[in-house]
Amino acid sequence: TPLVRMEGEARHYCPNEDGCPPQIKGKIEHFISRKAMDIGAAEATIDQLYRNNLVHDIADLYMLNEQQVSSLKRFAEISARNLIQSIAESRNVPFARVLYALGIRYVGETVAKKLAKHFGNINRIMNATLEELTEAEEIGEKIAMSIREYFARPEHQVLISRLKEAGLQFEIFQSSAKVSSNLAGLNIVVSGTFRHSRDELKRMIEENGGKNQEGVSGNTSYIVAGEKMGPSKLEKARKFGIKILTEDEFLKMIE
Repeated sequence: TPLVRMEGEARHYCPNEDGCPPQIKGKIEHFISRKAMDIGAAEATIDQLYRNNLVHDIADLYMLNEQQVSSLKRFAEISARNLIQSIAESRNVPFARVLYALGIRYVGETVAKKLAKHFGNINRIMNATLEELTEAEEIGEKIAMSIREYFARPEHQVLISRLKEAGLQFEIFQSSAKVSSNLAGLNIVVSGTFRHSRDELKRMIEENGGKNQEGVSGNTSYIVAGEKMGPSKLEKARKFGIKILTEDEFLKMIE
């Protein structure tokens, strides 16, 4: 399949990404790069692993063992050990860099950081609607659509599941220390812009025993609404009869 260059992308891109060796190896090379997972392997090493049917996608890296690698040509025992150790250490790479490493179109380093900070974990991103994605800072419709398309593909869902099993970081670890139980048992949606950042409000909800929800549903307890609240959330709030709180009303609940 011929390679094409998509506007706004740094790499060439093969339309048949599931069966195009240059594209498959390119995804792995991006995944292991210094600003992503920082795994110590050269392009030639990835080519060898691929040609010897040891690695077909990024999740396969975490299935490798030292014996498999050292059996390859030009691989000494010590270099095989170093590669396996480097792969193992990549399990400590923070969520934002893991998200960037996935190679989702238009999700560069900055966008990955914004997404990680806004949503907190991979499940929230995977389940977010277009509207919820565009509520995150610097996420426009083009990026949001690309994210939705990526996670809608069953093979990518399986890939994320395998990477979770491998022990990669798919959430931002936050303090579990509770300030109070004032919001215990309450499901709360935060929508709009506020004096505090949405991340601060979400942290307050968790610290006071509540649970953050990205989307409005029948089991939503409250919506904390700021300026420019999403119209679909407002419509659902009316439909389900959910009480809408101002920022000040919310802060009084946790005093």
